[in-house]
Amino acid sequence: MKHAVVRQAAAHLLAYPDERFLERLPLVREAAGACFPAFLREVDRMGAGELAAHYVETFDLKRRCCLYLTYYADGDTRRRGESLARLKARYRAAGWELCEDELPDFLPVVLEFAALDAVGEEVLKEHRAALELLRTALREVGSPYESVISVVCGTLPAATPGELLRAERLAAQGPPAESVGVYR
Repeated sequence: MKHAVVRQAAAHLLAYPDERFLERLPLVREAAGACFPAFLREVDRMGAGELAAHYVETFDLKRRCCLYLTYYADGDTRRRGESLARLKARYRAAGWELCEDELPDFLPVVLEFAALDAVGEEVLKEHRAALELLRTALREVGSPYESVISVVCGTLPAATPGELLRAERLAAQGPPAESVGVYR
């Protein structure tokens, strides 16, 4: 199956499971269901309410399971703002405009970009360490979303030893933090 279809499907599967998610799920099953059998079985088993609760618990309440790729290396720092600005400029240079409420490093957005533009694939490759860290964190918490991230990683060249080492370092150090404007 083409990487573009798999990435587009993964973008949808990693979005918040709202009504739109449920409406598009049959199309995702038809187009790429064979790539995501474990995850789709869990979707069926959990049902909409439990899946939504799991999504929030996993991606909104666990720092290590963050879907914002620059967070892993930049944390909530000014440096992350710079990374986001550079990433947004890359989208714009490729002829893409994001909706105002979308951050350019949100994995579903990056996956849609990568599905339709080679620049997007480069962005995925550049954030391979973050993807590996996310995959490991999801595996550790027993989330079915780990299988989706594994499929995404399978659309990329194998992680290099350097990328795996970087993921280990990021896991050990955690995202950086800074105190801006805090007086003691």
